[in-house]
Amino acid sequence: MNLFRLDASILPSASASAEIADIVETEWTAAHPGATVTRRHLGTDALPADAWTLATTAGFTPEGERTSAQREALALGAALAEEVQSADAVVMAVPLYNYGVSQHFKTWVDLVIAGAGPTTPLLKATPTVLVTSLGGGYGPGTPREGWDHSTPYLERILADHWEADLTVIKRELTLAATTPGMEGLRDLAAQLHTDALTTARETGKSLAGR
Repeated sequence: MNLFRLDASILPSASASAEIADIVETEWTAAHPGATVTRRHLGTDALPADAWTLATTAGFTPEGERTSAQREALALGAALAEEVQSADAVVMAVPLYNYGVSQHFKTWVDLVIAGAGPTTPLLKATPTVLVTSLGGGYGPGTPREGWDHSTPYLERILADHWEADLTVIKRELTLAATTPGMEGLRDLAAQLHTDALTTARETGKSLAGR
């Protein structure tokens, strides 16, 4: 059994998404002692920003005319795709940054698609847990309803494009405890935190049994 774990936080020691994903992973590994966990942390070990361009342009370049950089980018994309496709289960911790998806995660997605091909359902029927954390509140009726441009993208890529059997754990208001002006939201934020941890335990056990 092989679990693929991906993180995208730029602050790993204080990551709200990693805290939740850790619980999911713990439940899965407890049920699968001795299993392999393949890790990739995009926040601390970012991929080259130009790799996707090089891999993509290599596809339009005759093999004998490709530069060494293009060949290396293609090989990187293929290796990243293999990490995903070989997993029996997947856990991803991807925070919202500046109302959108992390640039590190987007670079990774683009490279994986370059390595696997644009129509390959890399996670077809693979049980996958996406943990995403948001500093503010973006739900219906909030002042910033509709400003979360990350979660829909993540769902489209993982569930619709790669055909994962996807479960999403979403924790909002992670900055309420430390941000001036959000004092009135701290009780709600604490409840959302508790709820997310509970959901993580339940989801981890479910993931382990699939």
